[in-house]
Amino acid sequence: MTKSVFTGPVYVVRDNIDTDQIISAQYLNLVPTIAEEYEKLGSYALDGLPASLYATRYVKESQLDSDYPIVVAGKNFGCGSSREHAPIAMGSANCEIVLAESFARIFFRNCVATGELYPCECADRLCDILKTGDVVTVDLDAASVTVQATGKVYQFKPLGDVRPVVDAGGLFNFARNSGMIEAQK
Repeated sequence: MTKSVFTGPVYVVRDNIDTDQIISAQYLNLVPTIAEEYEKLGSYALDGLPASLYATRYVKESQLDSDYPIVVAGKNFGCGSSREHAPIAMGSANCEIVLAESFARIFFRNCVATGELYPCECADRLCDILKTGDVVTVDLDAASVTVQATGKVYQFKPLGDVRPVVDAGGLFNFARNSGMIEAQK
C-alpha cells in the first residue's frame, strides 16, 4: 500500500529556485546508485540557497537528513540545468513532497522519473501563506494541503498519470511492475 497522506513541517522558499541552489555543482560527482554517496547527497540538499535569505538551513550542519519532509516554493521551482541530482538530493534528505506554484518542466520530469518526490502544483501562492516550520498535512488522494494551526485547506493539481510512477519509485520500477520491461533477475 502506497502512502497517500504526509504530515510534517514545511521548508519555505521563494521563486526561481534553480538546480544550482538545490544541489551545488561541486557535489555532482557523487553517484546516487552508490548507497553511501546517495546518503551524502542529502546532506547537500538546498545548500546553494543564500544564507542571507534563508537563515534556517534545510539540512542542519553535519546531518544527512532534513527536518522538513515538505518543501513549499513559489514559481519555477527547479529551473536551470537538467541535473537529476536535484530531486535525488532532496529525496535523500527525506523530502517527500514539493508544493510549488509552478515547476521547471525538466525538474518535474526528473521528480517523476527518479520517483524521489511528489511534485504538486498549487493554485495558491503557499510560499506567501506559510512559513518554515508550519505543519501541514498533504493528502495526495484529495489533492489537498491542510494547515494544522488554522485548519485552512488548499488544493493542488492532481498528479494524475504521474502519481503511479512516483508511487513505484520511478520510471524503471514502474515499467518493471507493469510488465513494460522484464524484471531484473
